[in-house]
Amino acid sequence: MKLRTRRRIYLREASVTLVLARLALRLIAPARIFAWVDRPPRRPTRFSNDEIDWVSWALETIAARRPANQCLACALAAHAMLRRRGIASRVCLAVAREDREVIAHAWVESGNGKFIGATGGQRFTRIAEFGLPRAFQISPQ
Repeated sequence: MKLRTRRRIYLREASVTLVLARLALRLIAPARIFAWVDRPPRRPTRFSNDEIDWVSWALETIAARRPANQCLACALAAHAMLRRRGIASRVCLAVAREDREVIAHAWVESGNGKFIGATGGQRFTRIAEFGLPRAFQISPQ
């Protein structure tokens, strides 16, 4: 497959998945969304870092064109795209205190330590994880 074609495919999928994630956040109860996130992929596969890198690139490219404060929608979209490929992942939620406000953040981790979305470093305190347990690691082959 040509590089240009592959880019288009990933960008289209990321666009559609991000729109669906935003709609889900507005219309579906959080308990149902995170129950879906907790389910393992139907057909887990051994994966290459290439797929995770492509998903990350596509979502970051699409998200750069949109307004900020959409990290949860991006994390859900990334999880959905990885799950579609049989790649197990974990959606992580964290909070931080800035002045007198509490700020929330979300990102995705895969079994081999790859991140989709910025983790925020030490600034955020992880409060919840959904999906792949931390102890479960998939070794790439």
